[in-house]
Amino acid sequence: MSHASPLIIGHRGASGYRPEHTAAAYELAFALGADAVEPDIVATRDGVLVLRHENEISGTTDVAARPEFAGLRTTKTIDGHEQTGWFTEDFTWGELSTLRARERLPKMRPANTAFDGRYPILRLRDLFELIDESAERHGRHLGLVAEIKHASYFESIGLPLDELFAAELDDAGWRGGDGRLIVESFELTVLGKLTARGVGGRKVFLIEASGTPEDQRLAHGAAANSYADFVTEAGLYALGGLVDGISVDRSMIVRQDAAGTPQTSDLVDLAHSAMLEVYTWTLRPENRFLLPAHRAGVGQARHGDWWGEFELIMGTGIDGVFADHPDLAVAVRDSLRPAA
Repeated sequence: MSHASPLIIGHRGASGYRPEHTAAAYELAFALGADAVEPDIVATRDGVLVLRHENEISGTTDVAARPEFAGLRTTKTIDGHEQTGWFTEDFTWGELSTLRARERLPKMRPANTAFDGRYPILRLRDLFELIDESAERHGRHLGLVAEIKHASYFESIGLPLDELFAAELDDAGWRGGDGRLIVESFELTVLGKLTARGVGGRKVFLIEASGTPEDQRLAHGAAANSYADFVTEAGLYALGGLVDGISVDRSMIVRQDAAGTPQTSDLVDLAHSAMLEVYTWTLRPENRFLLPAHRAGVGQARHGDWWGEFELIMGTGIDGVFADHPDLAVAVRDSLRPAA
């Protein structure tokens, strides 16, 4: 997939403008100039891969208002965290397909709530079709950055996401290494399994600013490598033999010093030295998500100096950014291009 640098990835579509993971969000992301879109992938009870931020869906669908599903509300421990709600793996696709999407951040993005109830949940196979159709409509190559969610958990309940994902790629004709596909996960194990299954495309390890990967915790307990261990110089060089890149929390790229001055870290340069691509999430314009120095006026939902922050991040030479408002990220990227 040929594109300008950095790659602009519509985070769950254009989720700043439409409820995330809906057809409208993905279509709008491409219309606004995104090079690729990022779905979060979880599974139903009957093994259908669906697109939701988490397998717990009370915050992103109307399930809580559907009396026919009241009996499915339950409490589970997912990756060490207890959660109560409704979970995709307790529904068949036929049941889940009757639900409608809702805005996940209604207080931050009240305008998006006008679209609540208008869009159904999508399957992964639906998104493959949407991308192919959008590429033809816009006359350019478009890509997919697929996030495999909670792989160890799903495998523990008999729903191996690597196997299900590989099968979906085959059915859609997306398995090949034509540059359209990137696969990412917070668990290295599932990325290795996908490579072993012959799944093409780049593999990217997602890295939190703190904590420990779930697959490492399950395998090694107290001796497990933390996320911080993977972003040392030695850790990055070790990853270079396992994956093609890393994708990190934005706070690991840009932060403020004690005087309140925004600064960038050397992580991009270190990772590039280890022959790894670097991506970051998530670029958002609202005050709540910006560094204090880039906030403006009163209110978390108000847009601050997002241009300054996006420009600072892109100036590190980063390979890709995830953005809720792809048009804003595209505008900053285009401003940084050398004059012809």
